[in-house]
Amino acid sequence: MSQTQTVGRPLVAPVLLHALAKNWWLLLLRGIAAVVFGVLAFAWPGLTLLTLILLYGAYAFIDGVIAIITAIKGDMPGARWWLAIVGLLGVAVGAFTFILPGMTALILLFTIGGWAVAMGFFQIIGAIRLRQEIDNEWLLIFSGIVSVLFGIVIVAQPGAGALGLVWLIASYAIIAGVLYIGLAFRLRKHA
Repeated sequence: MSQTQTVGRPLVAPVLLHALAKNWWLLLLRGIAAVVFGVLAFAWPGLTLLTLILLYGAYAFIDGVIAIITAIKGDMPGARWWLAIVGLLGVAVGAFTFILPGMTALILLFTIGGWAVAMGFFQIIGAIRLRQEIDNEWLLIFSGIVSVLFGIVIVAQPGAGALGLVWLIASYAIIAGVLYIGLAFRLRKHA
């Protein structure tokens, strides 16, 4: 019996790796979108809260759509649910920010924090499955940990000023984007 197969469980990790490697460019697009969002947020530090809400909503929506496309294009039945959930959460958060742009900063902070924790949790689950196939795969795990920590900080410190919030979100987006880009190129080698 191979290392990636357990008693009574099908070989999921090789199929998951194949599907992610085949669609590596979608993960690259997610990373580029995150880096662009982060750079734009740093370039315009005087953003109003409404502009921040709309900019963040656009990022979350685009990231969610790309995650859903990645889940749909995948070739493995049942193993892509976590990516579809992350995508649906991103689309929902993005749509919510456009429908109610006048919401309070506190609601926005909790929405961003909850989304980041959920996304990080599902990334860690996906990474654990990939680790069965790729030795020392730490980029997706680290990206998930960064997301969870970011979400916890946002929820724990809701009184942060708008400028601090912009810098925190921009930093998170750039770090997550760079990690996505690194993982995309690593997966490209497996394609």
